[in-house]
Amino acid sequence: MTNENRYDVVVVGGGPAGLSGALTLARARRSVLVVDAGEPRNAPAGGVHNYLGREGAAPGELYRIGRSEIAGYGGKFVDGAAAEVTGTAGDFTVRLDSGATVRARRILLATGGVDELPDVPGVRERWGRDVLHCPYCHGWEVRDRAIGVLATSAASVHHAQLFRQWSADVTLFTHTAPALDDAQLADLAGRGVRVVEGTVAALRIESDELTGVELDSGLVVPADAVVVAPKPVARVGMVAGLGLTAVEQERGGIIAGTSLTVDPMGGTSVPGVWAAGNVADVFATVIKSASAGVDAAAMINMDLVNAGIYSPAAVAAAAS
Repeated sequence: MTNENRYDVVVVGGGPAGLSGALTLARARRSVLVVDAGEPRNAPAGGVHNYLGREGAAPGELYRIGRSEIAGYGGKFVDGAAAEVTGTAGDFTVRLDSGATVRARRILLATGGVDELPDVPGVRERWGRDVLHCPYCHGWEVRDRAIGVLATSAASVHHAQLFRQWSADVTLFTHTAPALDDAQLADLAGRGVRVVEGTVAALRIESDELTGVELDSGLVVPADAVVVAPKPVARVGMVAGLGLTAVEQERGGIIAGTSLTVDPMGGTSVPGVWAAGNVADVFATVIKSASAGVDAAAMINMDLVNAGIYSPAAVAAAAS
């Protein structure tokens, strides 16, 4: 497509999946537009971890570098959210929240998710700073410190056992999780994990630092970091008109969040639409999301290649 507002691919979302997909497509000499609302899921985090070659980079810096690399291959960007995607493969229309529209032959959806967090005062405010979720993403940063685990499901026991790898001072607050059985209590005790019964009322914050966990009883337990289990809810409202909806994802019988159903390379049930990153995988880390974006982009390019080979114009030209 050569018109100003027409592209081979519109990438909706400018996080690791979207930018990696856009880079791959731009290098494949596809016209690419990235629609970026500037709301990556990991925006509150101090750094990106386990991303080879970019260990500890601030999320914003990683995305700034990615944008620059994509622009170097001719990729374009528009700041804002995609309000609605309509049309069919070959001629999609993306309506932006500004009211403007762009058209695309294919769509890569990389909108991520929004974390649902426990409704405890202080959790949302400290999220990504000293309220954490992933031991592999944040365990090193809170090593040897007092870590509290806010239990909201049976999986929280596993969470506590994992964080015990990074600190000998781990406390499991039972909060709203099911009651622990004798075997779980014995396992936690065997690893030196303290168990505190009762509902958590709030996190204690002093001088912009987390200092403790306050229970309904008034008891305050010192803590330097608190671990929670968020439930990422996929951002898919803009593709509802295409018939794409997110479904609940389970792990060990526990709802972990929602995401689109995709094939191993990111293909959705709608021809011409691929998805990558947390919108398609609630468990994806930053580097896994980036990898999924590359995979989806490769399939999009192949799909466009095949569309060109087998188009009526191409068939007629080959026969002449």
